Amino acid sequence: MQTQTSSTALSTSIKIPGDLKGRIQRLAEVRQRTPHALMLLALETFVSREEQRESLRQEGIAAWEKFQRTGLHLTGDEVHGWIDQIRQGKKAPLPKCHV
Repeated sequence: MQTQTSSTALSTSIKIPGDLKGRIQRLAEVRQRTPHALMLLALETFVSREEQRESLRQEGIAAWEKFQRTGLHLTGDEVHGWIDQIRQGKKAPLPKCHV
């Protein structure tokens, strides 16, 4: 994770409730970091996770739309059977999709 400040950094303010502010301060002291650095790390972690979630959501939408267009699919039993073969150390090709 990158925690750089640059001349193009977004400057903003945020109102943090007192109890959370105290928790951040205590954690920053324990971690020997500044509250600013800790909050930047928290924001970067959150944004990265949410970007990944959105990417997976978009992949799911695209897969559903493709299924709607083509009807191609695998059953749960077909997928589980394929996974079982892989777990047993076999080189099993992915089953072919069908309508």
